Amino acid sequence: MLDFITDFLNKLGIAAPGDLGWVTVVLTFVIAVVAAWLFIPRVRLYSLRVGWADKPNARRLNKEPLPNAGGLAVFASVCLALIIITLLRRIAIEEVQIQILTILLGGSFLIMAGFIDDQFSLPPLFRLLVQLISALLLYAVDIKIDVTFAGDFNTALSIIITVLWIVAITNAVNLLDGVDGLAGGVSFITAMCLLAASAQDQSKAAATLVLAGLAGAALGFLRHNFPPSRIIMGDSGAYFFGFVLAASSILGSVKVTTLFGLVPSVLFLLLPFLLPLLDTSQVFFRRLFQRRNPLSSPGKDHLHHQLLARGLSQTRTTLILWGVTLITNLVALVIQGMSAAVTVTTLIAVVVLLGIIVLAHRRATRKAAGDAAEDGAVASPPGESD
Repeated sequence: MLDFITDFLNKLGIAAPGDLGWVTVVLTFVIAVVAAWLFIPRVRLYSLRVGWADKPNARRLNKEPLPNAGGLAVFASVCLALIIITLLRRIAIEEVQIQILTILLGGSFLIMAGFIDDQFSLPPLFRLLVQLISALLLYAVDIKIDVTFAGDFNTALSIIITVLWIVAITNAVNLLDGVDGLAGGVSFITAMCLLAASAQDQSKAAATLVLAGLAGAALGFLRHNFPPSRIIMGDSGAYFFGFVLAASSILGSVKVTTLFGLVPSVLFLLLPFLLPLLDTSQVFFRRLFQRRNPLSSPGKDHLHHQLLARGLSQTRTTLILWGVTLITNLVALVIQGMSAAVTVTTLIAVVVLLGIIVLAHRRATRKAAGDAAEDGAVASPPGESD
């Protein structure tokens, strides 16, 4: 059986399948799924008790207070998975340890800033400052887009492009979080496709482990966040998802040696994040043309809002945008030179796992509705109506 798995992984191009590193990746994913699945309901109940919730208003779609601390559970799930895996199989390469810890440290800054913003509201400039600090922290440990064609300006240009990339993706994912299940599903799909690419290269071991944990936590979160949602990730979770995905996408060997060499690098980086970037861009320029502040003016002008305005339900809107994200990610894999086996396996894995989560959520929702109906029938004495 082990030989069969090893042969299959060899066909997929997985780096060093014989040393059982793939077991570590799978366990990281599974632990994160289980942790998020179990943590979320407890975080939800506590959030309702202490008032960590988004109140209904003209901009939001929820009709009642909705707990917004799901990001805390996602972060805890990723950290728990990586801690357990490190205890079971010590990471021997110091550089990998440093990269993982740096990503989690930068992510923790954004988790705190996002959570405080969710509960008390923070000025946009302060949130931007935290994002800049987190991005520079990545650059300090060589998680960067390395530019080598600009001569004396290589370092400056590398810093600027790296910081812009991290900040842009972090905010784009956050702005996409306007419909139940959308940001979580987009993050899961993107993490799985980036994972398929990073698993081919041993120099991206840190990205592979972090992406496995992030994908697992996103999947466990979706069990409770697919429409109709019982909890949302809040700014804390959206910032964390965006930051970790952006960092993982440039971790390893993103080097631009010529101006022409920008083309394939930019395509591979942009395509997985095409949906959130397009959404953010069209909102930004639309608000500018309307002479509104694009950074702080709220509104229902995102792509998902436009689909809802055309009469689509939240569920259909989410599924359509999941599909767009999956297509752009698969195209990115092809451009990166991934084999057909890798692309098809990734497609099947994403569709099957999301299908299981959606069915589990629907089953739980129907059961909850049935229990509520029974409780209502018991509470009403015979002969009386509501």
